[in-house]
Amino acid sequence: MAYRVVQWGTGAVGVEAIRGILGHPDLELVGVKVYSEGKAGTDAGVLAGAEPIGVTAAIEVDTAEVDAVVYAPRHPSVDEAATILASGANLITTAFAFHPARMERRDRERLQQACIDGNSSLHGTGLNPGNLGVVVPLALTGMSRTIEHVKVQERADWSVYDSVEITFDQMHFGSPLADVDAQSDGLRFTSQLFQEQVWLLGDALGLGVDEVTTDLEVIGASVDRDVCGRTLRAGTVAGQHWRWSGLSNGEPVVEVETLWTVGEPQPKHWPTPQHGWTVTIEGAPSMQAHLMTLASFRRDVPLAEHVRSASVATAMQAVNATIAVCNAAAGFVTMADLPLSLYRR
Repeated sequence: MAYRVVQWGTGAVGVEAIRGILGHPDLELVGVKVYSEGKAGTDAGVLAGAEPIGVTAAIEVDTAEVDAVVYAPRHPSVDEAATILASGANLITTAFAFHPARMERRDRERLQQACIDGNSSLHGTGLNPGNLGVVVPLALTGMSRTIEHVKVQERADWSVYDSVEITFDQMHFGSPLADVDAQSDGLRFTSQLFQEQVWLLGDALGLGVDEVTTDLEVIGASVDRDVCGRTLRAGTVAGQHWRWSGLSNGEPVVEVETLWTVGEPQPKHWPTPQHGWTVTIEGAPSMQAHLMTLASFRRDVPLAEHVRSASVATAMQAVNATIAVCNAAAGFVTMADLPLSLYRR
């Protein structure tokens, strides 16, 4: 019998999740939550660019009789997630809750109680934070006798990412330099997610992390640039170098670093890993792995397809984890707790 699943949110990741659920042999799409009247009433298949399947998207969706919700809104809500969990549906999300045990106390307790009330599980996953930032490093450490330091680096140019609302409004690219710091609206939430990732790696590996620090350096654009139809002005934020450090007795043992630009060359003093994700483990033995997500390494495909591949990977990490989360004990289930999520034909 197939697991009954609701897709919550139909942005770039949500649409790919619909496609993934429809193609999964053990999952059945039974509902789709949307936030706009313009999408309400549309068949889920049409939203995913396919033929109608008889499931209509709606603004109000009942989750009481479903096994799981793949939760991928642009702006996650603890109250919304808690309501879903309390209804009895397991929640797999790409939007937050990567390490709920390290969330702010009020949110953590709200979600814990919801899991108890609904006998349900909460699981956060994705790419980074997510599979490339947690599962891959943890898998590599299985070859280690000792570990001194774990570093995850992400380098990306956001100028090809066709979501100006996230690039400009949430991430504050194009804002005055003086107005942007780690506590800015939107950035503070993003930073909290990566802090959870550091805590998760430290906790899972027993590295004794007792503090997580955050550092951010922003750089200005050297010229005006068109970014997907919106102008990023010279002198405004065109690069962000973040570093989240997990300290043990004052010494860094886990670091997550992102080097994000919008068409702007990196300054010479920034690190220069390859574009994509690089995992470096210092220990016995020391290891390094570099990963990328592309539409194909063999076929000649448009740039838009390469960009879209990250959304496919993010969505499928959640879709492929759904059954394991449904079968897990009620409560918080992290990426360190689940077996590997594998592709199913």
